[in-house]
Amino acid sequence: MRYLSEYRDPTIAKKLIEDIKRLSKKPVKFMEVCGTHTVSISKNGIRQVLPENISLLSGPGCPVCVTANGDIDKAIAIAEAPDVIFTTFGDMMKVPGSYSSLAGKRADGADVRIVYSTLDALKIAKNNPDKKVVFFAVGFETTAPTIALSILEAHRQGIKNYFIYSVHKLVPPAMAALLNLGEVKLDGFICPGHVSVIIGSKPYEFIARDYKISCVIAGFEPIDILQSIYMLVSQVENGEAKVEIGYKRGVSFLGNTKAQEVMEEVFRPCDADWRGIGVIPESGLALSNNFKGFDAVEIFDIDVPPTREPVGCSCGEILRGVKLPYDCKLFGKACTPENPAGPCMVSTEGSCAAYYRYGESS
Repeated sequence: MRYLSEYRDPTIAKKLIEDIKRLSKKPVKFMEVCGTHTVSISKNGIRQVLPENISLLSGPGCPVCVTANGDIDKAIAIAEAPDVIFTTFGDMMKVPGSYSSLAGKRADGADVRIVYSTLDALKIAKNNPDKKVVFFAVGFETTAPTIALSILEAHRQGIKNYFIYSVHKLVPPAMAALLNLGEVKLDGFICPGHVSVIIGSKPYEFIARDYKISCVIAGFEPIDILQSIYMLVSQVENGEAKVEIGYKRGVSFLGNTKAQEVMEEVFRPCDADWRGIGVIPESGLALSNNFKGFDAVEIFDIDVPPTREPVGCSCGEILRGVKLPYDCKLFGKACTPENPAGPCMVSTEGSCAAYYRYGESS
């Protein structure tokens, strides 16, 4: 199959590994900023075939994982409100908030439903005019256009009982925040492929220009990732810092301008709270003034108790690249996919889930 088998070719992979080992002399730390990259790296054993001087760290690339406990608590409070049907993608169901989860509240009787698209949620609203239907809008730039389209469609059809609770996040501001924290000295970013299909490569240019950090946008197959590592190593060894596209079959310089226009019509940038990092200015998306009538925060009186974090969970440090999953004392013991203590073990794109599933350990 085109764009699949050739990106899993063991002969090409072996050649890339040899080239990386031949070229790489300096100790370097690269961070992948995409949960799908984390899964692919673990699944294909990429860390194990790299020379010891190259370290790969997982960053805040899982939208489920970076959703702050306070935002989950607010979502649960909305789900408990009278006459509410709360809809969400399935990977948010088991994420523990401060005191419970959406799955727990559904077991208690709240009408919480898993949907596979925003159009499913919109259909539920249309079929239940006596209910307030809320969609939990979690994700990065990848999912924001589809959610924006659902708002436009609700507006076009005059559906007045459809709302979203937006905790959307924007990736480039988080990358800058990690660099500003200075906890981990990074030499390069493996930039997210799905996000970059939407936003293009242009938004990362400030990282190379202002921080002198190398950036390569990668696809998701083993060859894609090995190629991106080779490109990053080449930049570092040549004393360069620039943004390169290693995923040209999906990403361009400007990205998907139509999707960007839809996002800009419906949303506006806002400050957002990231698990493990805190509030990052202009790193979230809130509904613009023209569409405030669809904003659950404007409609519901949300009152939640003080937020608390899971005791002993290192998810925040893992999302910042300060720790690896197996550095957490709960990993594989008190925290497993069946009984997760934190979101990094819940989501299939979470670092802890990937390390656990594919047997990566110290």
